[in-house]
Amino acid sequence: MDSPFISTGKSLSRRAFLRSAGVALSLPMLGAMQPAFAKTAAAPRRMLAICNNLGLLPELFFPKDTGRDYQLSPYLNVLGQHRNDFTVFSGVSHPDVDGGHPADNCFLTAAPHPASGGFRNTISLDQLMAEQVGHQTRFPSFTLGVNVQKGVRSLSWTESGALIPVDQSAAGMFKRMFIQGTAEETNTQVRKLELDQSILDTVADQAKSLQRNLGAGDRERLDQYFTSVRDLEKRMEASKEWEYRPKPKVNAPVPLDPEKPSEYMEKVRLMYEISRLAFQSDSTRVVTLLLDSVNSPSIEVGGKTMADGYHNLSHHGRSEEKLKQLEAIDKWHMKLLSELLDDLKSFDEGDETLLDRSMVLYGSNLGNAHAHTCLNLPTLFAGGGFKHGQHLAFDTQRNYPLPNLFVSMLQRMGIESDKFASSTGSMRGLEFV
Repeated sequence: MDSPFISTGKSLSRRAFLRSAGVALSLPMLGAMQPAFAKTAAAPRRMLAICNNLGLLPELFFPKDTGRDYQLSPYLNVLGQHRNDFTVFSGVSHPDVDGGHPADNCFLTAAPHPASGGFRNTISLDQLMAEQVGHQTRFPSFTLGVNVQKGVRSLSWTESGALIPVDQSAAGMFKRMFIQGTAEETNTQVRKLELDQSILDTVADQAKSLQRNLGAGDRERLDQYFTSVRDLEKRMEASKEWEYRPKPKVNAPVPLDPEKPSEYMEKVRLMYEISRLAFQSDSTRVVTLLLDSVNSPSIEVGGKTMADGYHNLSHHGRSEEKLKQLEAIDKWHMKLLSELLDDLKSFDEGDETLLDRSMVLYGSNLGNAHAHTCLNLPTLFAGGGFKHGQHLAFDTQRNYPLPNLFVSMLQRMGIESDKFASSTGSMRGLEFV
């Protein structure tokens, strides 16, 4: 399919675009001074990670057979036309990540015991990627969400364990990517960046005056803070360059955001569309999407409103009526995911498709939402230039580390890594094409 985008004809900046001071403060950019991405025959690698924090009914998701000749489960049958484009995993989880619902914050960090007192999160997979490749695009990463409880949940976390707030407006994201501001608006934004930078300078000067009175541990933390401030200042300077660069043009209207939380599935569809547009326009190469089903009411599915809230349905107690509604919800999730894969496959990038260059991770922090268990997580991994079409089955009692998949994903992004969180290596049985 022909691309609807018109190139600006401009080379990319050699440094990162800053989304916000609160986000970038704890995101030191490794290799920040490397030259920006230069277009070659090979298109860039990308990653979209999706977490539905109420998971899927396991008995309808996991195949009974293993290997490449496995029979599709009822849910995977909805994705049947893409069978050779994805790998399904069973028997995987994050070691020591427990606590039920709070584990959604650890879906991409694998930080242990999120429900414990004094828990502090660690850097998420997407932000580690953004540190390495984020300077090559206008936006280092997108952190998206549907019905997310603000300030409580996110898939994206900084190196210091700070939550990165989600964006929940498809219209707002579309405008950020494609709507060019007036000259006055651009100058206003640049002045705001300059003001934020001067505030940082003041705070840093004040903090330095305290340094001589601090103990060794506090001095070390303060040194880390100064490093973050210096990095943030560089990013803010770079962001001013992006403000004056033309945005890509797209032959598509601004999406209309659904007003009601019950329009959950339409919100999901729009966020998938925004993710695809972001990749196609090379606005960013790293996207996360949290589907906060826990925070969702009685939702509309296929023109019908469910009789109970999404969370209450997950505690089904083997009620046939609740299970029937959950199955309808889960299959609609699979339908939307199939449409996303369709869209990614329909755009060519040289001899490959957008899906060939984009890793799509779909999973959950809960293996069984009814029991609040964080074992045997339903995990599907599509695209990205891997050899798919298989069910990789591990021990459902003594689970294989899901962070091993994250190591493979980092390596596929061209990031040298043999470790992430509790990983023991790369994902066994998953090979590059």
